[in-house]
Amino acid sequence: MPSVLPDGEPMPEDGALPRHALDGAGQRPLGFYLHVPYCATRCGYCDFNTYTASELRGSGGALASRDNYADTLAEEIRLARKVLGDDPRPVETVFIGGGTPTLLPAADLGRMLAAIRDEFGLAPGAEITTEANPESVDPRYLAELREAGFNRVSFGMQSARQHVLKILDRTHTPGRPEACVAEARAAGFDHVNLDLIYGTPGETDDDWRASLDAAVGAGPDHVSAYALIVEEGTQLARRIRRGEVPMTDDDVHADRYLIAEDTLSAAGFAWYEVSNWATSEAGRCRHNELYWRGADWWGAGPGAHSHVGGVRWWNVKHPGAYAQALAEGRSPGAGREVLPEEDRRVERVLLELRLVDGCPLSLLRSAGAAAAARALEDGLLQPGPYEDGRAVLTLRGRLLADAVVRDLVD
Repeated sequence: MPSVLPDGEPMPEDGALPRHALDGAGQRPLGFYLHVPYCATRCGYCDFNTYTASELRGSGGALASRDNYADTLAEEIRLARKVLGDDPRPVETVFIGGGTPTLLPAADLGRMLAAIRDEFGLAPGAEITTEANPESVDPRYLAELREAGFNRVSFGMQSARQHVLKILDRTHTPGRPEACVAEARAAGFDHVNLDLIYGTPGETDDDWRASLDAAVGAGPDHVSAYALIVEEGTQLARRIRRGEVPMTDDDVHADRYLIAEDTLSAAGFAWYEVSNWATSEAGRCRHNELYWRGADWWGAGPGAHSHVGGVRWWNVKHPGAYAQALAEGRSPGAGREVLPEEDRRVERVLLELRLVDGCPLSLLRSAGAAAAARALEDGLLQPGPYEDGRAVLTLRGRLLADAVVRDLVD
């Protein structure tokens, strides 16, 4: 969850949504994102809404404590049930992210999931994911997660090289994420993801190849590979500004992406979103697909964002303020916006174009349609899908995805 909240209109104290938000809800999947804002240490590149113990000390007191966090978050899940009323949809995906969710006992994560199950029910075959720091789990912990109903786990690997991890302020040791994959498999997890970051200052092409080879060799069925974004206000941004480490340029990012595509495709992974590869359709992250396709999700936790039927809202950032609102029977929402139809159209183009099946050309206005025709001539869109009425990126188009999107949304 990004640490900066947008502007918006005030959120009603009871969290009520406009009546139209649930129109046609039965045709849209419903998911839950649960945010755990605690970390043992702060990574130098991280701009998410997270807090270490020292950052929370004296700030919010017991209300900000992680000891009772599962109970606090369950209160928001019960609020969601009241707000959504008689919405009959069972939950199709649950994703617990952070922060470091696995700093909490596995039983706490299980209680959060149980609250969703009790209030909404889980759809048959629901995808239940948690993120995990490799150093915060062991075989027993993973077995407890599996027993609680989790069936997918995502480990933050980032790199296989120690000097790269050091620049990122990651505390796990090389080799531990790979071991975690084996432990998760032994615990009964069919779906395991490894997150990688490329473009870290000081990383070489060989370093990146070594990280990809290590990830593939570990045997996950999903790999996410993201270009490092240097966010203002982070420790890494300050180090770059002081000249302590170099900034990685866009050409290097492009080269690393091509290396990732070559390595992963050769190992049996196929891209289904610009930064995500899976060994099968079953291995894709259905929760993230829910975001990319503009479905409905409730984000519970400090700073979490939600979207239901064209209404987007976000919670207060600080764990203490979040807990205080719920303790007083108020929504923890800090603000919201009702998206006009044009904004929803633009978002569909922005997000769906990143997917392997692209976005319908019917979503484009005249200027965007002309831009799509030029992108086809320039080799940025695939001709076959274009003839069938869809804009689907080529490999070169994926490298320039942001620029293509900007042209097509006009």
